[in-house]
Amino acid sequence: MLQARIEGIGFWTRGLPGWDAACAFAHDGVVPEGTPMRPSPQLLPPNERRRAPESVAVALEVAQAACAMAGRDPATLPSIFASTDGDLGITDYICETLRDAPETVSPTKFHNSVHNAASGYWTIGQGCMAPSTALSAFGATFAQGLLEALVQVATGSEAVLLAAYDTGASGPLASVSTGRGLLGGALVVSNAEGGTRLVASLEDGPATPGDGPLARHDTGNRMAQMLPLFDILAGGRDGAVDIDAGAGRVLHVEVRHG
Repeated sequence: MLQARIEGIGFWTRGLPGWDAACAFAHDGVVPEGTPMRPSPQLLPPNERRRAPESVAVALEVAQAACAMAGRDPATLPSIFASTDGDLGITDYICETLRDAPETVSPTKFHNSVHNAASGYWTIGQGCMAPSTALSAFGATFAQGLLEALVQVATGSEAVLLAAYDTGASGPLASVSTGRGLLGGALVVSNAEGGTRLVASLEDGPATPGDGPLARHDTGNRMAQMLPLFDILAGGRDGAVDIDAGAGRVLHVEVRHG
């Protein structure tokens, strides 16, 4: 049994650009008007902010928001960046360019194609020397990222940042990855007492269907696996959810408010 306190939450998706908007939507079903199509993380200088791929932008946005809510210095936090597919738009671009004109591959696009691109931007931008992990586990990515964060807290880390995110597929890759949209969520978890707590264990069984308001809002994104948990948190209530952890197992997570 693993336990941790939730100190900070970050959230971003099209139509719900922040945790406050997500909580309001979970209560009243209203999507605010005039919301941006992509996040604009203030961590990056303006030129880099414009050039950053959507995967990096959403990961940094939710990570910053979670750290701000927690009141934690990002430079001191171990971090886990979890994404099912990374940035498939860039992967599609590179594959197409290598096929048609390999000598024209963009160096910027190339360095943004690696799975730890968001982690790299984060640690460099924050001046963070703490360990950082880039993680993917197909349909079990969020559960394995959360499990890693909880294990790090249980084994000595005071607090850990988890950022989970996915973009949509494009080109021929869309035939093997059905993801669409843009979604990111982040948690800062710690070993502090009190507050809202997560209690988790690995068990056998099926995952909980995503039938809450946030889960229904983002059914097509690969990171929608995290939304049943975020629905409980947005509702401000105690509850439990089983998140696909791979190979017929689930991460059973209980939310307990102190």
